[in-house]
Amino acid sequence: MRPQLRLMTRSALKHVWNRDRTLATLLLLGSPVPALAHGTEGAIVLLLPTGYYIMGTALAVLASFLMLSVLPVAATTRMARARSGAVAVFRFPITASSTLSCLILALMVAAGFLGPRDPLLNPLPAFIWTMFWVCLPLLHGLLGPLWTAINPWSGPLALLRRLTGSRLGRIRVRRLPARSGFAIAILQFFAFAWFELIDPAPSDPARLAAAVLLYWLVNGFAMLLFGERQWRARAEPFSIFFALVGRCAPLAYRRCRDGRCQILLCFPGHRLLSLPPLPVSGVAFVLLALASVSYDGLSRTFLWLSLVGVNPLEFPGRSAIILSSTLGLLATWLAMMVLFYGSVWLGSVWLGSAWTRQPSWTRTAGRLIYSIIPIALVFQFAHYLTYALVEGQNFAKAIADPFGLGWNITGTGGLHVTTSFLNSYRSVAVIFNMQAVAIGVGHILAVIIAHAIFNGRQPARQRHWLGEVPLAALMVVYTGFGLWLLSTPRV
Repeated sequence: MRPQLRLMTRSALKHVWNRDRTLATLLLLGSPVPALAHGTEGAIVLLLPTGYYIMGTALAVLASFLMLSVLPVAATTRMARARSGAVAVFRFPITASSTLSCLILALMVAAGFLGPRDPLLNPLPAFIWTMFWVCLPLLHGLLGPLWTAINPWSGPLALLRRLTGSRLGRIRVRRLPARSGFAIAILQFFAFAWFELIDPAPSDPARLAAAVLLYWLVNGFAMLLFGERQWRARAEPFSIFFALVGRCAPLAYRRCRDGRCQILLCFPGHRLLSLPPLPVSGVAFVLLALASVSYDGLSRTFLWLSLVGVNPLEFPGRSAIILSSTLGLLATWLAMMVLFYGSVWLGSVWLGSAWTRQPSWTRTAGRLIYSIIPIALVFQFAHYLTYALVEGQNFAKAIADPFGLGWNITGTGGLHVTTSFLNSYRSVAVIFNMQAVAIGVGHILAVIIAHAIFNGRQPARQRHWLGEVPLAALMVVYTGFGLWLLSTPRV
C-alpha cells in the first residue's frame, strides 16, 4: 500500500466524491471510451494554494518558451552542447559490476521464494518497485547510463564465454527483424506496467520472484540468440529506457587510454541532441513509459473512479476492475500518442511551405520525442517521492533479515518505519515544493531541448518558432496536469 497523507474528514471526502461524480457524469456522456482505474492509496489533500502552484509553474514553462523564441538561432544549441571540466577516475570493469548485480538479484529472488510472505517483511517487493523502478531511474538522471555496467546479463554472459571459449552473446545466431522496430520492448514494458499497476497482487513475494526470474531467463536466452548488443538496443525495455534517461544527466563520460574514465560537466540532456530520429515504434515506447506513470496517478483520483462508477470510499479492490484498468492504461497511452503527434503535425501545418523542404514531420517527431525524456524523469521523481520515502525504510528493515531467520545483517533490523513526516503540514509543504520545482524544471529543460532540435531543422529564422508553439502548449498543459495529479484527492 503506497502511503499518503490523510488530512480530510469522511464528510469532506464525501463532498469531493459528490462534486467529482457530477463532473464525471458530464464527461462520461461526451466520451464513448470507458475511463478506468485502480486504487491502492489513501486520500491526500494538500492544505496549500495548489492553484497558484499550478498556474505559476505553467507560466514559468511558458515564459521559458517565449524567452527562447527571441534568442539567436544557434544560442540554444551552443548552450545545450556546452561542457567543461574533466576529472579522471578509476573505471570499474563491467564484467565484475554486472556479475555483482546479477548475484544481488539472485539473492532477492531467493528471498522472494524462501523469505517471509508479508511484502513488508520480504525485501524483494521494495527492491523491485522502489529501489529498481523508482530510485534507479533517478540515479541515471543524475549520474548517467549506469545500466550499462550494472545490468544482470553482461557479466554472466562474459563469464559463460570464458568458460566455453565461445562468443555466445557477442555474435548473433539469428538477426532481429528490422521491421519489428521496438515492438518487443513495447510488449515487455507493457507487461511490466500491467503487472505493477493492474495485477491483483504485484507485491506478493513468490509471484514477483517468479516474474523476475522468468524475465531474466527469457531476455538472457534472447541475448544468446540475437546477440546482447542488438537485443538490448531494441528489445530489452530497461536497457532502452535507462540509456535515454541517462543522457539527461549533467555528467558525461569519456574513456581514457590508460583504462581510466574522464568525467565531464555538461548541460543536462545535451547528449539527447546527437541521437538519430526514433521510428514510430520508438516514439510509442517513450510515450508508454510516460503514460504508465501518468495513469498510475490518474487512475486513483476521485474523478476517474467516478467515471467507472466506483465509490472511492468503498473501493472493491484491483481484482474487480482488471479489464477496465487494462483499457484505461491503453487509453492513456493512446491519448499520449495522439497529443504528441498532433502537436508536431500542427506545427508542420503552421510552418507551411518552409516545412516542405525538410524531412517528413514524422521523422522530426522522432527527434522531438527526446524532449519528452526529462518530463518522464521528473514525473518519476514527483509521483513516487512519498512512496519511496516510506518504502525505502521498509527495504532497509527487510534486507537485514531477507529469509525471516532472525538475522540482522545490515544492523537495520530494529529500524522503526515511520510516516510521521506525512502528518506535518511543514514537511508536506516541503515535499510538494520539491515535486512542483522538479516538474517545472523538467518541463523547462524539455522546452530547451525541443528548441535546440528545432533550431537545426528550420531554414527561416523568423518562422521556425511557429512549429514549436503546439508542442510548447502541450508541455504547459501537461505541467498543470502533473501538479493537479499531485494535489487532487485520490485513494
